[in-house]
This record gives sequence, C-alpha cells and structure tokens, in this order.
Amino acid sequence: MAAAVCAFPAPALADHTDQVAYTEGVVLKPGDRGEAVKVLQERLHRGRYYFGKINGVYDDQTKMAVWSLQKHRRMMPQGEVGPKVWSALDRTARRRPLVPNGGANRVEISLRDQLLTVYRDRKPALITHISSGAEVRYCEDGRCGNAITPVGDFRVSRRAPGWTVGRLGSMYNSLYFVGGIAMHGSTKVPLRPASHGCVRVPLTTSKRLFEMVKVGEPVYVRGSIM
Repeated sequence: MAAAVCAFPAPALADHTDQVAYTEGVVLKPGDRGEAVKVLQERLHRGRYYFGKINGVYDDQTKMAVWSLQKHRRMMPQGEVGPKVWSALDRTARRRPLVPNGGANRVEISLRDQLLTVYRDRKPALITHISSGAEVRYCEDGRCGNAITPVGDFRVSRRAPGWTVGRLGSMYNSLYFVGGIAMHGSTKVPLRPASHGCVRVPLTTSKRLFEMVKVGEPVYVRGSIM
C-alpha cells in the first residue's frame, strides 16, 4: 500500500491545475488504489497511453500504460510512479516519428524501443508498449521457425476480431500486416521481446487499436531489438 495515497481525503479534482497540485509528492505502485490512481489513469488517457477503465485501481493494464509513457519519454520502464513520471505527464512530448513522410494515418513500430504509435492526421493518437519477436529459434508441436518481427513497409491485410487460437497461442483483435504476423492483444506483454514474431499489445489498448486501424493502413516497422 502507498501511504501517500491514503494519508488524506480525496478532494474533488476540478481541473488539470488541481490535479498537478494534488499529486505532488505522491508515489504510486502496482496494487495501489484510490483517487491518485484515478488521476494517473486520466492523465495517461489524455496522453494517449491508456485506454482502460478510469477506476482508481493500479492494475497490470495501468502499469503497462506507465511503461508506454516511460518508453516514449526515454525513461527506464518500471512500475513506480514518482516525481519524474508526474512531471513527464505534465509536459508535451517532443519525439521525431520513425517515418516522417509515411502518411497522415499510419502505424509505426519501433523494435528498438518496443513501442507502437498510431498516427491520425500526422499526430500520435495511440502510444503503447509492445513485445515483439524474441529473435530466437523455436519449435512448437513439431514445427520450427524463427521468432522474428520483420522490418519494412507493410499494410494491414486482414482483421480478426475477438479471441482466435492458433498453433502458437491465443490472439485478441488481430491485425495482420505480413503473412501470419499480426499486431494483437495479449495477456502477456513483458518488458522484453518474447513473441514468435507478432507484435503483442496490452489487452485494453488492443481494443482501441482495433477500432482505429483498418485494412489497407500502412504499417512501418523499424529498428532492431536491443
């Protein structure tokens, strides 16, 4: 439990200035609950990092949204939310796109940063932590392959709503962009490349991603895993 969250009654937060004052000095960790967590979720949502419920519960989906912010701001991803995270939430991000001339609406995937960004009208509309191909040899049920997320320029070729189960596991709201490789929601999106080649996305974020991205949309994959 984070003592700072429970040390005083939660006031009604009228505007952004009140929120900044309220969270000053507050440190949050996964598992915490309360008004300060709700403020965190609201501000992550405004920053286009969080698309889950604003419920005041610091759960796994909230933690991965914090990782998204930290990666996007070139901070070490970790679950604790302290002064640096609150300060980052209060600043406008300035980061060059991977493909400046890639089109007004597109998806960019940075394998180096393990980060996916959806652009709308040339502005970031969704920014999320991902887990891409582990770049190892694997064998599953007698079939072997290389767990690689390909680099290049692609387009979404097919959409599969809801849960689907393939020979390599379960996928949620899949957006295929090259062969059998897709961006999809997963219950396991660790802080390392761990997939068989697909781009795993947090479940709540994958719902919004699936709503936004249609067949034919450009997908640019760049970089290499660290």
